[in-house]
Amino acid sequence: MKLMTRTALLAVAVTILGALGGCQHQPARLETLPAPDRSGAPGAPPPAPGARPAVLADHSGTVEDRLARLEEANARNAEALDFLAKVYAQQKEQQQAQEREEPADDAMFAVNIAEDLKAGQVDGPASAPVTIVKAFDFACPYCQRVAGTLDELVKDYKGKVRVVYVNLVIHPPARPAHLASCAAAKQHKYKEFKAAFWEKGYLPYATSSGQDPSSLGEDNILVIAKGLGLDVARLKADMNGPECEARIERDKQELSKFHVNATPTFFVNGKHIGGALPKAEFQAIIDAQLKIAEASGVPGADYYDKVVLAKGEKQFRSKMDPRPN
Repeated sequence: MKLMTRTALLAVAVTILGALGGCQHQPARLETLPAPDRSGAPGAPPPAPGARPAVLADHSGTVEDRLARLEEANARNAEALDFLAKVYAQQKEQQQAQEREEPADDAMFAVNIAEDLKAGQVDGPASAPVTIVKAFDFACPYCQRVAGTLDELVKDYKGKVRVVYVNLVIHPPARPAHLASCAAAKQHKYKEFKAAFWEKGYLPYATSSGQDPSSLGEDNILVIAKGLGLDVARLKADMNGPECEARIERDKQELSKFHVNATPTFFVNGKHIGGALPKAEFQAIIDAQLKIAEASGVPGADYYDKVVLAKGEKQFRSKMDPRPN
């Protein structure tokens, strides 16, 4: 029994050292020991000039003697082993925490977009069987880059795809633009304002490498609005009024149910996509969702409400969580 206990102890120590060496991307301590001296073996190359003699492992004595020496060495390194065990446990905990925040691949998330549709934050027909929900920020470079791709997808699929835009202010300087887009929607020019702001509001900001946020501010927004033929006085009143403030907050609260805290984030008929994708990858996902929608027999105009909202999950589920019955 004593022999088994010592052997088990050594096995655990070696396992921990090996695992931690891989996680840290550093050589294990055993790897840094000199190789055994095999210069006397037949065919072995002669030692290099000035080379230090190799250190051989001590295999003398009984098994009990050898285990005793190893246990003594283990005791000398107890503090280092304890530290390595703590590092390993911390890394494991961090990995598990990250996995708990990764959405389940098989989930269909029921993001409520009724108020966004009512406000006019949409591009594409109400009869479209595929709905792409885009959580975005007007100062997010990736949101701007993928904007053209989404416009193309709506056109390419000819009535089968719509994009619903949901506000998620990550960068505080972008807040006036989100409020202004809400106000522009009240004058039925949401899409026009959004496109104009990306060009005349965001791009100057990006050109300055984010150092000059003035193009994101209200003064420039009112210039953009005037160029679109909007009632500037009305837009200014609406963007500073309580209704648009509530609109931005409501979008944030809805997205928080699904742990959305970065932009852009997408939901294609409830399927979560974190980050911008190339057009071809969007097309593959849309095509798959179109097949599902068409096979359901539910009309496109009713699909989001009767399938995604009615049958989808109303809150976040991670890849580590079991699928609900």
